Amino acid sequence: SEEVAKQLINHQDVRKVSLTGSVPTGIAVSQQASQTLKRLTLELGGKSPIIVFDDADMESAVRVVAQGNFSNNGQVCSNCTRVFVQRSILDNFVDRLTKLVKEHTVMGDNMDKSTTIGPLMMPPDNPSAHFDRIIGMIQRAKLDSSMELIEGGHSFEDSGYFIEPTIFVANSDAPELVQEEAFGPVMTILPFENEDEVVERANATNFGLAAGVMTSDLQRAHRMVKHLDAGIVYVNNWNLSPTEMPFGPRKMSGYGKELGPESLNEYSQIKSVYMEMGNVKGLW
Repeated sequence: SEEVAKQLINHQDVRKVSLTGSVPTGIAVSQQASQTLKRLTLELGGKSPIIVFDDADMESAVRVVAQGNFSNNGQVCSNCTRVFVQRSILDNFVDRLTKLVKEHTVMGDNMDKSTTIGPLMMPPDNPSAHFDRIIGMIQRAKLDSSMELIEGGHSFEDSGYFIEPTIFVANSDAPELVQEEAFGPVMTILPFENEDEVVERANATNFGLAAGVMTSDLQRAHRMVKHLDAGIVYVNNWNLSPTEMPFGPRKMSGYGKELGPESLNEYSQIKSVYMEMGNVKGLW
């Protein structure tokens, strides 16, 4: 609860606070921790872009995008919910993605191994709040002339709150569903023409958790890695986090690193020691 969190953050024996949560919660925790100068690691929200170029392996790209959006019912902060697709392959990509999603969507109990989409999380104080928020975003997107619903959008309640994998194609970067994190099984596909354009658009967000590129051109991949403003950049895959590789955000997605040797710096402090082993010589 909020009160328990405040007690932990304020306690003199707690020297470090790590949070995975929303941006508003991260700001509140940061403000609270500043009163006792505690060190923080914050992994907050994301609206991560993945860029699919026309030279990408189409089958791999479709699978990576589906996995990067709909795993854990879309409730992963680093999911690639802004899917930039080069216009020359847009129709083919959308057709194959839609077919894959239809073939693999099995909604039901998360304890059933055949289930691919389970119920959304339910806050104990207001079980439908998260569900209602996502449904509201979907409904507003349906009314937006720049958004085209391609797949899904339906929901139901049955021992939980369920939303079908939902895909929109957006002809603008302005709509709420493009800019704001839904934290559910909802993605937007955005057509683009060239590298310079898509880098500018991909970086035009307050978030900086992750980014990705699907391409068979290694030089292009290195160019994109250099210019994408995110804490981690995936090339031809998504959401893989080997233990030895540091993971951490930029911008309003937070700061600090988890995993890798860099994470040890987040949970330890250097103590400097100078020990003289001989006679002290000086002017005094």
